Amino acid sequence: EQSGQARGSESHSGNSCGVSPSLGGSCMNCQVSLSIFPPSAVHVDSPPTIPTLTTSYAHGTSSKSLLFSTVGGSLQASAERFPDREAVVFLQDGVRKTFSQLQQDVDQAAAGLLALGLKRGDRLGMWGPNTYEWVLFQFASAKAGIILVSVNPAYQVQELEFALRKVGCNAIVCPTQFKTQKYCDMLRQICPEMDTAIPGSVKSARLPDLHTVIVTDSRQPGMYHLEDVMQAGSSQHMQQLEELQKKLSFDDPINIQFTSGTTGNPKGATLSHHNIVNNAYFIGMRLGYDWRVSSQVRVCLPVPMYHCFGSVGGGIVMATHGITLVSPSTGYDGRANLAAMESERCTFVYGTPTMYIDMLGQPDLAKFDLSSVEGGIMAGSPCPPEIVKKVISTMGIKEFVIAYGTTETSPVSFCGFPTDNLERKSETVGCIASHIEAKVVDPGSGQLVPLGISGELMIRGYCVMLEYWGDVAKTDECIAKDRWYKTGDIASLDKYGFCRIEGRIKDMIIRGGENIYPAEIEQFLHTHPKVQEAQVIGIKDERMGEEVCACLKLKAGQDCSAEDIKAYCKGKIAHFKIPRYVTFVNDYPLTVSGKIQKNKLREQTEKFLAL
Repeated sequence: EQSGQARGSESHSGNSCGVSPSLGGSCMNCQVSLSIFPPSAVHVDSPPTIPTLTTSYAHGTSSKSLLFSTVGGSLQASAERFPDREAVVFLQDGVRKTFSQLQQDVDQAAAGLLALGLKRGDRLGMWGPNTYEWVLFQFASAKAGIILVSVNPAYQVQELEFALRKVGCNAIVCPTQFKTQKYCDMLRQICPEMDTAIPGSVKSARLPDLHTVIVTDSRQPGMYHLEDVMQAGSSQHMQQLEELQKKLSFDDPINIQFTSGTTGNPKGATLSHHNIVNNAYFIGMRLGYDWRVSSQVRVCLPVPMYHCFGSVGGGIVMATHGITLVSPSTGYDGRANLAAMESERCTFVYGTPTMYIDMLGQPDLAKFDLSSVEGGIMAGSPCPPEIVKKVISTMGIKEFVIAYGTTETSPVSFCGFPTDNLERKSETVGCIASHIEAKVVDPGSGQLVPLGISGELMIRGYCVMLEYWGDVAKTDECIAKDRWYKTGDIASLDKYGFCRIEGRIKDMIIRGGENIYPAEIEQFLHTHPKVQEAQVIGIKDERMGEEVCACLKLKAGQDCSAEDIKAYCKGKIAHFKIPRYVTFVNDYPLTVSGKIQKNKLREQTEKFLAL
């Protein structure tokens, strides 16, 4: 490429126009053609109408520049601009806060954290379901320069200990308990020293960095109550907080999110202010939050805050665009989502495919008035086209988009436009996002594949995480020296910069030498009238290496046999893709963020089939 550019420059030498040959087009002064290099830019301020790509490399260009603000600065700007607008609504707890009230609470909590002895660069774990305190500490920690560690609320003792040790958590915030999760009891199992400790002076043998535990809803030995934090900050600490704002850099790490850890122990993806503020800003721009009557953008947010979809797509988008977040319930509840959309006149809804399938499956769905809902996002795991079509037709959500991303890319790198046609909405994960590069390469050679051909998707740009916390080897495995991040996903690009995801490299089934992508079969099975949800996995087989197995959830009241399913497939998909095994299930093993754990599903199914 470099030598090609040099040749291009020579052919244009002697001209003082300053136009680079690599830009393409022509120079009006000297009439030399500059279209030497294939175009790679897709201008994404609006849906692209001109096919510009000629190979599997895309760069999303925009007339809007990247932001240079911090998380705290973003919220402050919205609080000054929309002081009396509702920022967050937590229906189950009856909490409503305007932007100015939220800002006041955030400043008080941030000063309190400094008063407790926490300092810039320390790690604070947030462990619990979707509550107001989650958002409060998300912004309070950021304002104090403290790195928020998003801890999976479903973690058990061993997983919690691993996560807190891995990143050296200095403090943790949690409720006493939620449903069967007894948070304080689990912490005591790891740190029995807490029972006799003074709050803020915990000395734990198993968690040597941890000194402070904050409980949101009760008083416990050795732990602070949330009220203590809110009252700890003096005017001196407020002054200290103000001074600190001048020192914070937008490139500082501010959030550690654990990847799901379906292959080994979870890794702590470390994200900066710059990563998440810009990703949130451009998600909002893609959805049109900037031009919609902002006071009416009310997002129903059932996805967990501990996950990047909830914390960035929800919390940080709220700060950057001044939208209102509506949390329907503390734990996921499909019916509560519908009720919230109706009662709060929500205009957007977020969810994973599983959440939408659940909402579509509510027997009295038709009773809910969803007329206020203009658009929505489906993300978090592969989105079957049939489900996308049903959300648009049955729920009437016309401006519906799919977004694609990974925790390591802050998260979104592709997202649809609300006005895309049905084929693009249902068959692709949208168009390259602003200021992001994507390429599709042959996983073996690393070479670019021709346009439209499948290979491994790689992402580069402002959105790529800083590192996996304390794990140079794992970081180097997925981020090359040239800063390309390997997603591990099989994908293809079209000439407009839209992307199709065909599955995970690790989920790919190799049956007798044939590469089979489960997502393709899942999408086909969703067209069966009796099937509510389909998951396809590879099952070990002595002769073929792996065989295809479909694990199906049927619609309520429906009956179906494995033979029926196989007969439905015959002649419609290639013979080697027809499931050898078909099982019927009531539910799937899920992560708390609603993703299906295919490795666990595989183990359960092999045990059930006695293989």
